[in-house]
Amino acid sequence: MEMDWVKGFNASITVCDTDGVILQLNDQAAAVFQNDGGLDLIGKNALDCHPEPARSKLLDILKNPRTNVYTIEKNGKKKMIYQSPWFEGDKFAGIVEISLPLPEEVPNFIRK
Repeated sequence: MEMDWVKGFNASITVCDTDGVILQLNDQAAAVFQNDGGLDLIGKNALDCHPEPARSKLLDILKNPRTNVYTIEKNGKKKMIYQSPWFEGDKFAGIVEISLPLPEEVPNFIRK
């Protein structure tokens, strides 16, 4: 049985190809980007959606695939942004961005 868990996942997931063209948005990402076009952003370039210096950073990640993680605060809400390469076999296929809403306090557990 195939599960489309990504669609209803409670975090924004955006998938783009190696040129930055948006291939997929889950429901949460479409809602977050509703004012920018929502699902109509599929097929558009993510680079055009990012102002500087974020645009240059994303372009560099596309040219030199690596993981980029940071937190933001917007309208009083904190999020962790996780951008990471995805692959088809051994070939770099693009970037996945996951934007996770964060609570005010995030516990940190050190496990052994």
